[in-house]
Amino acid sequence: MRPSEKRHNRALARVRVRVEHANAGIKISRIAKDQFRNITDGLSDATMEIACGLHNLRTTRRARRHRSSDAYFR
Repeated sequence: MRPSEKRHNRALARVRVRVEHANAGIKISRIAKDQFRNITDGLSDATMEIACGLHNLRTTRRARRHRSSDAYFR
């Protein structure tokens, strides 16, 4: 394998890991990973949007908390 192919594969793997971690974070919300039985139009999409929004809220709050604690120890 050429070095350029290795660099490309490594970059692709970095993206893949971030996507898999995001999917795992979304699936913390049980409604996103269990079988959804409600057949109302658009409700499945809405629940996924809510689960994604909750994941984004958790990650931004966590990032803010870590930044503020880093400033404390400087």
